[in-house]
Amino acid sequence: MALHNPVEEMNKPLDTPNPDATANLSEHLSRVARLLPEKKAVVCPAASGAFVHWTFRQLDEETDRLAHGFQRAGIVRGVKTILMVRPSLELFAVTFALFRVGAIPVMIDPGMGRQKLVENLSSIGAEAFIGIPLAHILRVLSPGRFSTVKVKITVGRRLFWGGYALEDLRKGPWRPFPPAPMRPDERAAIFFTTGSTGPPKGVVYEHGMFDAQVRYLRTHFGYGRDEVDLATFPLFSLFDAVLGMTSVIPDMDPTRPAQADPRKIVHALEANNCNSMYGSPALLENLARYGAETGKKLPAVKRIITAGAPVRPDLMEAVHRLLPPEARIHTPYGATEALPVSDIDSREVLAETRQISESGGGACVGRPMAGMEVRIIGITEEPLERIEDAEILPPGTIGEIAVKGPVTTREYFRNPGATRLAKMRDGDGGVWHRMGDLGYLDDRRRLWFCGRKAHRVETAAGALFTIPCEALFNRHPRVRRSALVGVGAPGSKRPVIIVELQAGDSGRDKEGLTEELLTIARSNAMIGAINTILYHPGFPVDIRHNAKIFREKLAVWATAQVGMD
Repeated sequence: MALHNPVEEMNKPLDTPNPDATANLSEHLSRVARLLPEKKAVVCPAASGAFVHWTFRQLDEETDRLAHGFQRAGIVRGVKTILMVRPSLELFAVTFALFRVGAIPVMIDPGMGRQKLVENLSSIGAEAFIGIPLAHILRVLSPGRFSTVKVKITVGRRLFWGGYALEDLRKGPWRPFPPAPMRPDERAAIFFTTGSTGPPKGVVYEHGMFDAQVRYLRTHFGYGRDEVDLATFPLFSLFDAVLGMTSVIPDMDPTRPAQADPRKIVHALEANNCNSMYGSPALLENLARYGAETGKKLPAVKRIITAGAPVRPDLMEAVHRLLPPEARIHTPYGATEALPVSDIDSREVLAETRQISESGGGACVGRPMAGMEVRIIGITEEPLERIEDAEILPPGTIGEIAVKGPVTTREYFRNPGATRLAKMRDGDGGVWHRMGDLGYLDDRRRLWFCGRKAHRVETAAGALFTIPCEALFNRHPRVRRSALVGVGAPGSKRPVIIVELQAGDSGRDKEGLTEELLTIARSNAMIGAINTILYHPGFPVDIRHNAKIFREKLAVWATAQVGMD
């Protein structure tokens, strides 16, 4: 690898390609450390209520120390390594050290529950396990599940299970560790899907995909070296470091953003002069409510990215009231298997697409990112080997969303059946991913989301789709949210709307409310077949986003309720 001229490099913008770089993500961190050595890289809350940090130079050096330590311990290129570490300074150094040696981090959403977590982690056949003491206890209590693990590293106090303590591996004088030269098509990491509509699956990321995601974040969203980002989702925050952004970790449980204390979020924003933030819709809802109650504003924040669930236009309006006029709220669309696919600015939503959405047109998720191709294919449960085997639907017709591009994954780990159902090839050797989402393209090439394929209700008269139908009922002032489910035999289901009332609504005069909602149904041909309204005290939702409704559970509940009629 050629020697770098620091003076020359300092004069280059961060997005200038390095001809000597490999596809290793940690190469980006090293370059930022050369350009911005004293800028804060990671900021974390301390027990005192203050914040502690590492500069980019410190983070890069800690990464080198751990890379040497991992190599001594036996974590080298290609070693699958389960990573269960809380958001912290150490999380950043450990993750980048794994990339630096060419190992394959295995990351999982701890919010999926203990049983699913253990089952999915054990299916990987990982050779190494890095975790906090609680994670190791979980491993020890699951005998036989982790028999392939040979290297055990504890972040924190090591107890009876042996292995290494992270502190021991990072000791010694600093020496640079050259990043392992990785090809773009080599495995970089394994991320598990949330399992919201089926069993969680291990999604294989390649090094070239990470490079593409970095480019999208830099060019599309305009991230640069002046950014200070409040990162409420730890995995997303790892991109901050490779973009030259300061990543601020707030005092919150990242698995439960809906319960985050808005006072602590505001404190982190103000204490660190954050001008950017990432937050789930549930977190933003709490923040907006807090702002409305206290009059608190966020004048320094110029950009918010939110994802994980559809964002209501009224929530966008509420959040904008906290921000300066020039601020933007982005709601990129994608999935673990392909992210980002498209993006839309809140200004376009509030000025134009909102009216269409509230009239049952679905949720606009914007135009595809540069280099991303989107097609709408006929709805089928059957595998499709090639995109040419699919029925390509014209603009305005609802079908399954299929995508292809540099951020599209090629396979699920050790799950050929799931890969066969979700992936298609084309004549150019490219891979198309079937999103499992339904939607359509309009005549301006904007993509509209209409719900999950698994959640559509197939009646004798045709299919009903969740997002368009629910939007019509959600306009009623007493309705917090609604859920469309089907009751009965496949292909001839009875459509049912389940309503969760606004907070504080006593449920008075449900008969009158039901008649009002049925009047809405009778006035629109799309939902005219709906003649059953049920009321639920609180929808079952995912604990991370608190917005993804578990319609499968509601369908079981509705079946029992309708059976009682």
